[in-house]
Amino acid sequence: MSMKSLFDVRGKIAVVSGGSSGIGAMMARGLLENGAKVYITARKAERLEAMAKELSKLGDCVAIQGDMSRVEGIEALVAEISKHESKIDILINNAGANWSAPLESFPEKGWDKVMDINIKSIFFATQKFLPLLKAAGNVDDPARVINIASINGIRNSGMPTYAYTASKSGVINLTEHLATDLASSGINVNAIAPGLFPSDMTKQIVDNDDMTKFAVSQIPRGRMGKPEDIAGTAIFLSSPASSWMTGQTVVLDGGMISTS
Repeated sequence: MSMKSLFDVRGKIAVVSGGSSGIGAMMARGLLENGAKVYITARKAERLEAMAKELSKLGDCVAIQGDMSRVEGIEALVAEISKHESKIDILINNAGANWSAPLESFPEKGWDKVMDINIKSIFFATQKFLPLLKAAGNVDDPARVINIASINGIRNSGMPTYAYTASKSGVINLTEHLATDLASSGINVNAIAPGLFPSDMTKQIVDNDDMTKFAVSQIPRGRMGKPEDIAGTAIFLSSPASSWMTGQTVVLDGGMISTS
C-alpha cells in the first residue's frame, strides 16, 4: 500500500448512531467529505432528516430512524441497512445520553436510560452488525468498530452524573474485550474518549459564558474541541493508518485529564 493512501476512506460504508447532532454529525461529515457513504440513525425523525438533508450536500448520506436503546430497534436498523448493503466497513457507536441528579435521589429510570443507550446499545449493535462487519473485514483491511467513551469514564468529573460515569468506564473495558474476541474475524475495535465539545450534552456549559470560560481554563490547549478534531480521529481509526491498532481508547481532550 502506498503511504499516500494511509488515511483513505473512499468507498467505505459507515453507520453512525446518534448521527443527527453533536460529535456524531461531526464524524459523519468528516467521513462523507472524504468519500465514504454514511448511514446516520437517531430516535427523533425530524431532526435526523434535517441533518441528512444538510449532509447529503457533501456525499451519500442516508437517514434511518432507530431506537438504539432497545435490541428490537437495533435489529430493525440492521434489517433495513441489510436491504441495501451486503457489508459495513465502519460502525460508530456514538448514541449517548446523560442524567444528572444528587446521589441521594438519583432515579432508577435515569440510571436505566443512560445504561441502555450508552453501554447496552454498543454491545448489541456490535453483535447484530457482526455479519455485515465480517463481510467487509479481512486481515489486511479490517472492518472497524469505533465506540464513543468519555474522559468522564476515566476520571471523576465532579458532577452527579453517576450512570454516565459508570457507562463510559464500561465502554472502555468493553472495547478491550470485544477487540480481543473479534481480532481474528477481521474487525478492529477501538474507542474515543472525548473531552469538551459543543453538543446537546454540553449545552448547559457551552451556553453559559462563565461556565465556558472556567471549563476552557482547565484545558491546556485552551479551547474546546472542534469538528475536525473528532472527525480526524474517527477517520484515522477508520483508515488503513490504524489497521494494526485494536482495543485502544484514544483520549481526545486537549490535555484536560493529563492535568488532573
